[in-house]
Amino acid sequence: MSGPVAERERDAAPGGTDLLTVGVEEEFLLADPHTGTAVPAVELVMEQVPAELRGQVEREFQTSQIEIGSPPGLDLSSIRHSLGMLRAELADAAERAGVRLLAIGTGPVDGPVPPVVDKPRFDRMIERFRLLVPGPGNNGMHVHVGVPDPDTGVQVLNHVRPWLPILQAVTVNSPFARGADTGYASWRSIEWERWPSVAPTPYLESHEHYQRLIRQLIASGVMLDEGMLYWYARLSAKYPTVELRIGDVCPSVDDAVLVAALVRGLVATALTDIEAGRPAVNTDHHLLVAAHWRAAHDGLEGQGVDLHDGELRPAWELLDRLVDRLRPELDRHGDLDRVTDLLGGLRRHGSGAARQRAVFERTGELVDVVADVARQTRG
Repeated sequence: MSGPVAERERDAAPGGTDLLTVGVEEEFLLADPHTGTAVPAVELVMEQVPAELRGQVEREFQTSQIEIGSPPGLDLSSIRHSLGMLRAELADAAERAGVRLLAIGTGPVDGPVPPVVDKPRFDRMIERFRLLVPGPGNNGMHVHVGVPDPDTGVQVLNHVRPWLPILQAVTVNSPFARGADTGYASWRSIEWERWPSVAPTPYLESHEHYQRLIRQLIASGVMLDEGMLYWYARLSAKYPTVELRIGDVCPSVDDAVLVAALVRGLVATALTDIEAGRPAVNTDHHLLVAAHWRAAHDGLEGQGVDLHDGELRPAWELLDRLVDRLRPELDRHGDLDRVTDLLGGLRRHGSGAARQRAVFERTGELVDVVADVARQTRG
């Protein structure tokens, strides 16, 4: 995450309660403005990025990708401003370089797979994992929320894990790949799961248990280093934060702000439960895998797995349940009205995947889907 680290900060409110900082990382696809195919243009775009913003813009894994990171903050308005400004500046830089910036989970149009960025670590990944390397662009969103220490952070990971499938459903934004509808709302999630270190976070006994698992996974060969720990929630190796990384990159700034608010509310609720001595629910691993698969398949427009009983429920019912659970912390952080408003917009317009499919249903052309995503990316 670019900029200062996310951390817990002291609120000035009576009682001295702690508020949590939040920061967001977003990955984007660089595409040909005429065909919509992924373009290996990251170096051209980086040259066009204003010098004062280059500390918040980074190369990603493939040369058709680029990443931004917001400075962390307490106020979602500042997060929204940062993301909106960075997206607009990066979209302008991409346009000057002759390409389009797309907030989209996977490249929808078939074409050659762009090469990987020239970096020794990436070369080692290709050498070891070969065809596991995904196709043109696999773009996610990562949200960092500050925690007081690693031991508490591990407890937070245990508390949040049952709620991550429905958060994943909120972000679905990759129904198309290789020129076709994949049948999934988030094909990025399915491609991403091929990597051996991608999984729901296990139920952890302690921070030492967390570190021991990392050492064992590296020794097994499924990871080169701690940076390849691709659990859906993890402790950041760089910052005093928990990092949730279950989502496709969101099509619009408003969508991204909604996810950031829900993630912060979830972490804050977990901290409240920990302080009150309420234990985390140890949800069965295989049921979590099923719930994440269903979220990737259906998104918000279908069914989700109710982790209380394993039954299918409308995804929106599960999301409403999550918001009710987070309501006290959303209210305490000043986010409740904003979340209510943004959820209303999401109900009206549908998920990112639903919006893409609606455009394709109207025109039958993926280039029109690309154009609509480019429009949303700026906003």
